[in-house]
Amino acid sequence: MKRSDRSSVVAAAVIMVMSFVILSALPTVVLWFGTFSPWLGFASGALMIGSFFLVFWARALWQRRHDR
Repeated sequence: MKRSDRSSVVAAAVIMVMSFVILSALPTVVLWFGTFSPWLGFASGALMIGSFFLVFWARALWQRRHDR
């Protein structure tokens, strides 16, 4: 296994674990913020879901800049 392949596997594993943690905590966080304000609950959910896509965008940008 090449070093770049190992790096990709580690990055994928970290992304999967963090996604699981964020998505499993999402309902609890949204409901807790929703007790203060429905808009705050919506915003917290949107930020958590947006962070999921932000990670993939940042990784693609990094790979494009490093020609991988």
